[in-house]
Amino acid sequence: MAQLDTREKLAILADAAKYDASCASSGTAKRNSRDGKGLGSTEGMGICHAYAPDGRCISLLKILLTNSCIFDCHYCINRKSSNVRRARFTTDEVVQLTLAFYRRNYIEGLFLSSGIIRSSDYTMEQMVEVARSLREDHHFRGYIHLKTIPDADSELVHRAGLYADRVSINVELPTVAGLTRLAPEKSAQRIEGAMGKVKAAIVDARDATKRYKSAPRFAAGQSTQMIVGADAATDGDIIARASGLYDRFALRRVYYSAFSPIPDASAVLPLQRPPLMREHRLYQSDWLMRFYDYRPDEVAAAADPATGMLPLDIDPKLAWALKHRGRFPVDVNRAPREELLRVPGLGVKAVNAILTSRRWRRLRLDDVARLTVSIAKLRPFLVAEDWRPVALSDRADVKPLVAAKKQQLELFAA
Repeated sequence: MAQLDTREKLAILADAAKYDASCASSGTAKRNSRDGKGLGSTEGMGICHAYAPDGRCISLLKILLTNSCIFDCHYCINRKSSNVRRARFTTDEVVQLTLAFYRRNYIEGLFLSSGIIRSSDYTMEQMVEVARSLREDHHFRGYIHLKTIPDADSELVHRAGLYADRVSINVELPTVAGLTRLAPEKSAQRIEGAMGKVKAAIVDARDATKRYKSAPRFAAGQSTQMIVGADAATDGDIIARASGLYDRFALRRVYYSAFSPIPDASAVLPLQRPPLMREHRLYQSDWLMRFYDYRPDEVAAAADPATGMLPLDIDPKLAWALKHRGRFPVDVNRAPREELLRVPGLGVKAVNAILTSRRWRRLRLDDVARLTVSIAKLRPFLVAEDWRPVALSDRADVKPLVAAKKQQLELFAA
């Protein structure tokens, strides 16, 4: 490997890390160095790379330790047979970069992943050493997210959780068949086994902290990522897989990354990327399961029964409502919370505001309109004190009235 300076390595390895989407920072503990001890913080403002649960921007130095890899996964630009330019940081270089970027107020934390070099254990050991050095040698109190390696020794993965705020293990593809075909060196069983051990460690740590003040802190949670569009998995397959992962491993998030064609790609890969809107619709379906109490089969019911794909022109919640017209309209002054959450256009905050407001008076359509972006989308699906959508409810096709209107944007609009 040619000798590169730190700036050249950073250009290569920061660019290589852009394909990993699972770098959110929700669930992390609040720490700072305002007492004059230590360095760094998980709070504050800076360059926006990720978001905390309360909406704060968390700036992260997002890099790979190396983009060299002994694996040859068809969909990965850093695979062994790829002809991309290679680079590798030493552990001390990553530590010093993190500290230097923090001191310049560029970042508030580190997201570190890596290709596999020598072996899974060796690579995981190097990543853990970065986190250990930051925490113990430099008293860094900012956010750290480590991408763990499922084939690595479980003790190394456990040590990663002791230093990191969040750990993640990519399941890579939605189906076992897809993983076997496109990443034959990886095992779905080993991946899920590693995720199960991390979950157990998180649960044990939470229990220990309730019992003992001196119990060691462990990562706040784990996440994963799926590549969308590289194999034949339908949206229905992906929704079912995500639901299973949430239930079995108590994940914080499942991230979706639309497949992007890579240079010198394998013949088994599709020639074109899937629509980015497909990735967006999957995130919306994920939101329905996590915050709107939809069952996986209900979300999947919004998909086309012939293709298993979610519609791209309307969101999954609206698609589900149009397929279940018998459940609507609902009365905003009487319906329980679970029914109001099914109304297209009503978010969790709007529903909570409705439940609070109707304790004092009966709500009119204008009252609901003040809680939403567009009342037009809601009209066919709700009843208010001064509104009953008789004519709209009797229409055979409501979709043209509630679907977002397509419009050409003006290039030089103010």
